Amino acid sequence: MAEKYISIRNLKFLLYDVFDVTSLTRHPYFKQHNRKMFDMVLEAAMKLSGSLLHPVFEEMDRKSPELANGQVKVHPVVRDVMKEFGQGGWIAATFPSEYDGEQLPSLIANACCMVFSAANYSASVYPGLTSGAARLILSFGDDALKSTYLPLMLSGKWQGTMALTEPQAGSSLTDIITTASPTPDGYYLIRGRKTFISAGDHDGVDNIVHLMLARIEGAPAGPKGISLFVVPKLRPDAEKALTPNDITVSQIFHKMGYRGAPITELSIGDKNDCRGYLLGEPHKGLGYMFQMMNEERIGVGIGAASIASAAYHAALNYAGSRCQGRNVAAKDPLSPQIPIIEHSDVKRMLLFQRAVMEGAVSLLLQCSWYDDLCRVVSPPEKKRCKLLLELLTPVAKTYASEMGILAVSQSIQCFGGYGYCEDFPVEQHFRDMRIHPIHEGTTGIQGMDLLGRKVVMQNGDAFKAFLEEVGNTVDSARQFPRLQTLSIRLEAAVGRLQDVTRHLVGVAMQKGADIFLADATLYLELFGIVVIAWQWLLQAEKAEQALAGNLSAADIRFYEGKHYTARYFFAYEVPKMEGLIQRLTDGDPLTVEMKPEYFQD
Repeated sequence: MAEKYISIRNLKFLLYDVFDVTSLTRHPYFKQHNRKMFDMVLEAAMKLSGSLLHPVFEEMDRKSPELANGQVKVHPVVRDVMKEFGQGGWIAATFPSEYDGEQLPSLIANACCMVFSAANYSASVYPGLTSGAARLILSFGDDALKSTYLPLMLSGKWQGTMALTEPQAGSSLTDIITTASPTPDGYYLIRGRKTFISAGDHDGVDNIVHLMLARIEGAPAGPKGISLFVVPKLRPDAEKALTPNDITVSQIFHKMGYRGAPITELSIGDKNDCRGYLLGEPHKGLGYMFQMMNEERIGVGIGAASIASAAYHAALNYAGSRCQGRNVAAKDPLSPQIPIIEHSDVKRMLLFQRAVMEGAVSLLLQCSWYDDLCRVVSPPEKKRCKLLLELLTPVAKTYASEMGILAVSQSIQCFGGYGYCEDFPVEQHFRDMRIHPIHEGTTGIQGMDLLGRKVVMQNGDAFKAFLEEVGNTVDSARQFPRLQTLSIRLEAAVGRLQDVTRHLVGVAMQKGADIFLADATLYLELFGIVVIAWQWLLQAEKAEQALAGNLSAADIRFYEGKHYTARYFFAYEVPKMEGLIQRLTDGDPLTVEMKPEYFQD
C-alpha cells in the first residue's frame, strides 16, 4: 500500500463541511466551478504528488544542490516538476482567466499545496515561489512587464524568487543598502548583495526572475525609500534573446533540512551591468512586497502543517503495527504483546500531533476562506475579511511552524530509537520542519506584528471582528449537548485573551513600546491557543451535525475521532494559557532590564 502522508478525507471535511467552499461558486468570479470539479482537482493533486513528488522525497534530501562553475545544480526532477506544474496550470491556478489562470478558490488551491508539501516539501517550493512572484508582477507591473514575464513564469519555464534579505540587514528591511541607479533608457542599474534567497539560482529552469528590493539613488531613508524591481538572471532583449544580467551566485548554504531546494547568496552588479525594471511606483516597494510576503507566510504555515501531517501519518501507521509491551493491568508476562497504539501515552502523543496538525490546517483554510471572500463580497464585508486575514496571518504562520516542531518531535518519540535514524522518514521531517519559524519573518517578528500592529490597527477593528467570529461559533455550538462544556471553555478563554490585550495596551501607554512588546512572542503563543481552540470547536460542531445522520462505520470513526481530538485540545492545550497569562500580566520587565554583559562568565 502506498505511504500515506495526508488525509484527503480531512481536507474534504474542512473544505465542504466546515468552510462550504461550494458556496463560492454562487459568485460570478467562481461560477465556472462546482464540487465535481473541485474533487477532480484534489484527485489530480494526489496523483501528481504520488507519481512525481513523493518518490524523490528522500533522494532530493540526500542529493542536495551543488554550486559548480557559477551554476547551481539541482536534482533533475526539478525541471520535470516545473514543467508539470506549469503545463498543468498549478502555478497559475488562482490567476484570472485572461492570464490563462483557472480562477480557482484559494481554499482549493491551498488544499492542493498541502498535498504537494506533505509529499515533498522541497519540491513544492519551486512552483509556489514562482506563483507568488508572478502575482506581484500581475498586481503592480505595466503591460510590458506582464507580457515579458508572466507567460514564461506561469508555464514553469522561468523561476520566480523574492530577493529581500541582505547580509548586514537580516530581517530589518529598513537597513537594506542595495542601490538602483536610473538610466536614460528606462531601466535601473542594480548593485548590492542579497542572501538567503530560496531557489535563487538553479538549472531546473531556463531563467530566474528576482523580485528585488533596492533603494533608488536619493531615496528617503527607512522603509519609505524602498522600491521594488524585476531583476532577471538573464535579461531578454527586444527579440527575446537572453543576455547574462551581471548576477553571480557567491555561495549556496548547506542546510540542516529543506535540502532539496537551494538557498543562495547573490552578488549583483559587480560589473555595473545588472539591469532592473521598476515595478509600480518608486519608493512603494515594501508595501508591494508585503503582498507576496503575506502570501508566503500562509505558504510557510501550509508547508509546516503539511510536514506535520506526513510525520503524524507515519507515526500512526507505525504505532498500529509495532507490537511492544502489554496492558499495564496484564498479569501474565507470556501474554501476546499489543500494538503500541493501545498504550495510553502513545495515544496522547498521537492526539497531540493530530490536534496541532489538523487545527493548523483548519486555520490556514480559514485564512484562505477570507482571501476568497475578498474577491467577491461587497466593499464593507471585504474590508472586514481583509482585516481578519491580516490579523490571523502571523498566527497561522507561527502556530503551524512552532507547534509543528513539537508535533514532529512527538512523531519521532512514537518510533522510539528508530525515529532518530534515517531508515524512517520522520528524522527528515524534523529537519525539514525547523526552517519554518525562521522563513518569511521569525517568530519574534510575527509576535511584534500581531501585538504591535494587527491587534490595534484601525482602532482594534480586526480584533473586534475576530471576537465576533469566535462568539458566533460559541453560540452555534452550544446547541449540541456534547459541546456545551467546550463552548463555555472557549468563551472563557476569549475573555482571558481580551483581558490580557487590554492590560498590554495599557502597558504601551504607560511604559512605552519596549516593555509593551518585550513578550510579544508569548502573546502570539497565547493568541494561537485561542484561535486553534476556535477551529476545533468549528470542526466539532460539524462532526456533531454529521453524527446525527445515518452513517457508515467508517464515517462514525472519522467524526468521533474529530470529537475526541477537540476534547483533547481543550483538556490538554487550552490550560497552558494560564502560565502565559501570568507572565504577560505580572509587570516584571525582566528581558528589557537584562544587560548584555550579564550573559558573560
